Amino acid sequence: MNAREGLYVRKIKNGTVIDHIPAGRALTVLRILGISGKEGLRVAIVMNVESSRLGLKDIVKIEGKYLNEEDVNKISLIAPLATVNVIKDYEVVKKFKVKPPKIVEGIIRCPNPTCISRKSREPIKPKFRLVSTNPIKLQCIYCGSIISENEIVEQLTSLR
Repeated sequence: MNAREGLYVRKIKNGTVIDHIPAGRALTVLRILGISGKEGLRVAIVMNVESSRLGLKDIVKIEGKYLNEEDVNKISLIAPLATVNVIKDYEVVKKFKVKPPKIVEGIIRCPNPTCISRKSREPIKPKFRLVSTNPIKLQCIYCGSIISENEIVEQLTSLR
């Protein structure tokens, strides 16, 4: 997009803009944030926009919502190159790149059905170590099972 084409979506007054989402993952981002459209939030989604960094990207603008640490961690697992912009009075007051945490705890479950973290009588949360960021791969601390980016996306979207 060049300067003459203008903005696809108008600016938001207060809320969050998530930029540099891999093309086709904007709806997944909304789903893991629990946003269905019924909450009354004004949401703008732009998909398959040209990007010098990603080729194509998606952008999500959410008026009236600010992300917590768990939200940002979930986004980092499905869009590790995403940028979050915090908007107040139409101005960007904070901008940061998401970063997958080195340890992911309690967000997803181990795919190994015999893992101790899957036992209902065990008082532990599933816990994973970040193995790779491109593509995202996590390893269970307890049994060593590897979970791939596609499995992570599937789990995060099915939990809602």
